[in-house]
Amino acid sequence: MPERNIEFGKYGARGIKGHEAVARRLDDLAGYIATPITAKRGLMARLHYLTRSDHARAAARAAGLTVTDRTIKAWLDGKRLPSKKNLDRIESAYRTVRRHNIARYLVGRLNARGRGTRVEIHPVNQSQVPRPRQRVVEYRTLNVRRWDRIVEAWAAADDQALDDAWADQIIDLGSQWGQYEYVTNIGFAA
Repeated sequence: MPERNIEFGKYGARGIKGHEAVARRLDDLAGYIATPITAKRGLMARLHYLTRSDHARAAARAAGLTVTDRTIKAWLDGKRLPSKKNLDRIESAYRTVRRHNIARYLVGRLNARGRGTRVEIHPVNQSQVPRPRQRVVEYRTLNVRRWDRIVEAWAAADDQALDDAWADQIIDLGSQWGQYEYVTNIGFAA
């Protein structure tokens, strides 16, 4: 696509890719368990979420939690504690399963029966860029009506697909859409 930034930040601009900001906001909307996994309460909440049904257990196994049912029962009973490696696997499986479970709900809320959701795009921080090299970019809003591909790529944790889906949406900003490939923040609500 034209207008893709090749050397972003070369002159001191600061920001993140737009699709990464969208993924962060979708993660916020997913409502993950706030208690850290290192606390007993956080670990138990995640384990209960991943083992509450046969379907949840199968999804956890598909997401990478490959320990036996006996080990999970020992963790739930407090007889054993998972290793650091297993804590990482539990967290990863929990986030993957949670994303998958909430994706359809988010698509429905964000599409809002065809009305879409207003997205606020905050441009890159150019405070460290020398004056002659600064671009004139401003805060923009955009109404995104089709969230299916964006949420699907987010749920699958596919960065390239999410980047492509987000770029297809920001093209609606007009001829200057490339200026919003990198941003400081993207905000929207569901």
